[in-house]
Amino acid sequence: MDDEILYAVEGGIGTITLNRPQARNALTFAMYERLAAICADPSAHGAPKVLIVTGAGEQAFAAGTDIAQFRAFATPEDALAYEDKIEAVITAIESCPIPTIAAISGAATGGGGSIACACDLRIATGSARFGYPIARTLGNCLSMANYARLAALLGPARVKDIVFTARLIEAQEGHRIGLYSEVLPDHAALMARARDLATTIAGHAPLTMRATKEALRRLASAAAPADGGDDLVVMCYTSADFREGMEAFLAKRAPRWQGR
Repeated sequence: MDDEILYAVEGGIGTITLNRPQARNALTFAMYERLAAICADPSAHGAPKVLIVTGAGEQAFAAGTDIAQFRAFATPEDALAYEDKIEAVITAIESCPIPTIAAISGAATGGGGSIACACDLRIATGSARFGYPIARTLGNCLSMANYARLAALLGPARVKDIVFTARLIEAQEGHRIGLYSEVLPDHAALMARARDLATTIAGHAPLTMRATKEALRRLASAAAPADGGDDLVVMCYTSADFREGMEAFLAKRAPRWQGR
């Protein structure tokens, strides 16, 4: 639905709001596509100089992909097509020609965490929680590209820590490890600071920022593994455990893992 992504441009600042608070702003495929379209071509969407990405309400930035959308998965091709779709979205955010700021209240998990990491800057409230609790919930995995992004941002040891334990990084730890540049006291302060930061950035030389973004993106791309990891995606998404994890999540019960 059109109202699941709210978008407005004011004073050269575009604000994208993920607007499914009743579902902790979990993203449908249509929402992913709309987000990618704005980031890929901001000049065609009001020509902002900076984009702010945030979630509606204070409970979540985004709780990843709406789990119900996985129920149709039946083949390796379904799994690979999904990861290709998500990679295209994350790449569109990462490659956006203008600076992007993620303003995070509450949970930024799964795909929501990946969206936040693809933004140039991240600021948060004290309620922010970041992570990939997939070892506890769905039993799936990330793409190689997203593992590479996380490892570059947080370091391989911390990626293993948060994935293996399925814990969520709280706001002050996120600030300490460089995930967030600032932690604000509440949602109102967060959005005010996001706009102040965006206003400052909008007044600076756009080509300097564009060149810096692209240079760092190219450096990260050069360091990314050549192996796409398709075998790992297929192993997880076509497993009995993934089906069990999904059904258990939707039924609000603990999954019964079998390792197959």
